Parts: sequence; C-alpha cells; structure tokens
Amino acid sequence: MEHRLLGTTGVGVSRLILGCGNFGGIGSSPAFFGRGTSKTDAFALMDAACEAGITTFDTADAYGGGNSETFIGEWLAQKYASARDHITLTTKTYNPMAQGADSGLSRDRMVRQIDTSLGRLGVDRVALYLAHEFDPGVPIDQTMAGFDEIVRAGKVGAVGASNFSTDQLQRSLDASTQRGVVRYSWVQNSFSLLERGDAKDVLPLCVEQQLGYTPFSPLAGGWLTGKYRRGATLPAGSRMTLRPEPYAPYQADGVFNALEALERLAAEQGTSMAAMSLAWLLAQPGITAIVIGPNRVEQMTPALDAMQMTLSPDLLDHLSELFLWPY
Repeated sequence: MEHRLLGTTGVGVSRLILGCGNFGGIGSSPAFFGRGTSKTDAFALMDAACEAGITTFDTADAYGGGNSETFIGEWLAQKYASARDHITLTTKTYNPMAQGADSGLSRDRMVRQIDTSLGRLGVDRVALYLAHEFDPGVPIDQTMAGFDEIVRAGKVGAVGASNFSTDQLQRSLDASTQRGVVRYSWVQNSFSLLERGDAKDVLPLCVEQQLGYTPFSPLAGGWLTGKYRRGATLPAGSRMTLRPEPYAPYQADGVFNALEALERLAAEQGTSMAAMSLAWLLAQPGITAIVIGPNRVEQMTPALDAMQMTLSPDLLDHLSELFLWPY
C-alpha cells in the first residue's frame, strides 16, 4: 500500500483511508444511531484493511453516537494491541452526540470532546483531528486557539477542516496566521467524478498553502458503482432510501447517460465502475489519499483494484468530460 505525507503535518497516511462512518450508525445522524455496520462486521473490515496495508482509520465522535470510536478502541485493545504503533487515527468533532445535545467548535466543547474521543478510542493521543464542519457561531480565532490548546496539550498531532468552503478555509488560515496559533493542515471534503466543485477553488488553495486533501464519498454514495439504474426501483436500505437529500440531483437523464458510458468503459478495461472511478480520483492532482467507506469486506475490492490501475491521460480526460455539470 502506497503512503503519502499529509500536507506539512509530517504524518504519513495510506492512500486508502478506512472510513468508519457507518460503524454502529449511519454517519452522525441521531436517527440512525445503533444501526449501520455491526461490531462484528466492523472488526472484520478493520482486520481486512490492516491486512491490505491500510494504516489510516477515519472516524468522528458523533459517528453512531460514539459507537464508531468505541468499536475502533475495542478492536485495538482486543485484536490488534500492537497496531497502536502503526495505525494512524483521525477523528473529528462538531456534530451533536445525541438528539438535542450541544454541537459546535467552542473551546470548552472541543476540550471536552477530545477527551471523550480519546477515552473511547483507548489512546492518549490521535495524530489527526478535524473540525467536522465550520462553526459560524464561534469566532474563528477562538476556534483555532482551542485547537492550538489541544495540540499543545499533546492530545492531537495536527488539525484539519472537513466540509469547509473556500472562504471558510481561507478565513481560518488567516486567523491562525494573525494569532500565531496552529493552522489547518489538510481538507476533507466530498469529491468524486460526480461532485467536483472543490476542483475550482478549494483544491487550488490547498496546493497553494501546501495542505493535504483527503476526499470522502469517492463513489458519490454508491452512484458510481452501478447500484442505481435508470427507471429501476431504488435498492432497499440504500442511501437513496435512507438519506436521499445529498444525492437527489443525480436522478437526471444526463447522470444516467454518463453512468452508462462509464459502465461500458469499465467493461472494455476489464474492471468495475467503482474501481475505474476510484482510479480516476487517485490520479487527480492534489489528492493525498481517499476515504473509502465499505460496509462489508468484499466492498473493499474495487478500492484495492484501483490502487493497481493506471489510466491513460486520454481516458482520464474522457472520464472528466463525461461527468461535467450541468446535466
């Protein structure tokens, strides 16, 4: 498994990062806490990831209402205690831990949340810590000062920004410079063949500022796997039946045209739609690593296949043109 340094953090991450957002829930939504990937399946995924050379695990305090961090902590303690030395943990904070609980990036909350995260993970420190969203209710300099305090306390190695716009990222970087405190070292936003908004401004800013970039949702919630077909009934239990809002715009003839073309191209190359989509993403400039979120061990295969693929410049350009908005 190839590894790359994440921005200027000095931390090496595997080019595939195991996303643990569905462990014990479905993301940070309280409505789905206790559902999602079971502990048994989560352990199997972490076993398989470790065996494949994936050394970076991505979670958040609110994933599954704390279940995701707990599963990881128990796996480290029970099955791979020695993995503490070579597994890089990334966690995040912002979202509420339960329906009606507090949220955000205030100093007091961040200090509290990092301690509870470390407790669930069973570690004294995490290498990487992210703001899960931008908090408009807290002055940016106060948020960055809070992160600086956590880093100085030795609980976190470096901090990053997730789900940030270009303006939010730039203002945060400026605040860090002005106050002389820790700055965001990488960005984790949604990015894929179907969602490429960051290519216009966030990615160039990351390159300019020497920030890493680790996109999540590289298969657009399953849309780039062939799961959703023109005119077909939505698969039971799929994201389009549980949380369809982020993906509703994809239900368009232009998207289906592009997906059907992708399917033909993948067949010609003797691979899957998912593997080709991930190989395209891995080849994009500025991408440090990608966060994959399999629910079962077999769903890891396309990502591992993508690591072995080299797409020609012409094919990369053709794929990019196929999925240009608007549809």
